[in-house]
Amino acid sequence: MTERYIYIIIALLPLASLMLVFQVNPYQALVVRAILGAVAALVYAVLGGADVALTEALVGTMLAVTLYVVAVRSSLVMRLGIIEGMEEESCISELLTDIRKTIHKHYLRLEIVEYSNLTDLKQALLAKEIHATCTKRDERSPNSNTLSKVQVYDTTIRVHRLFEILQTELTSSQVNLKSIDVSNEQK
Repeated sequence: MTERYIYIIIALLPLASLMLVFQVNPYQALVVRAILGAVAALVYAVLGGADVALTEALVGTMLAVTLYVVAVRSSLVMRLGIIEGMEEESCISELLTDIRKTIHKHYLRLEIVEYSNLTDLKQALLAKEIHATCTKRDERSPNSNTLSKVQVYDTTIRVHRLFEILQTELTSSQVNLKSIDVSNEQK
């Protein structure tokens, strides 16, 4: 008669698989993927396939999860290009905080890339080195006839999904969002 614990261990495979499929957070999915590989290696070992268990533990769990971590870490980033020295300004630091909060909800992180001039910044966007640019524009205050200026930041985004996220969820009134299609700009 087969031991009951084998059935329990084997039942963990579809359970872990379902958990993996329904994960929204990619980092939590990596943990569940590692658990799935470890359970599979345990099943193979219990059923007498020590060589398959060792291969699953080394390749299926350790190597695959390590490669997934590298891929997820490098792909979940929004690279925002700005002109050098802009990050120290108080108005843009508030805007960057708002952008960070907004994209963090989608498990993204913000990476600031500074460029020396506006030409290099625009060229980097067209060359797909960055996902978006943020430049400063001074405007007159709509409530006053005086020369008091309101800081508005023009943000041009080349990734349509990032544009949709920021357009619907960004609460800052100091940003003017614009989406461009880089493939059309280069022609």
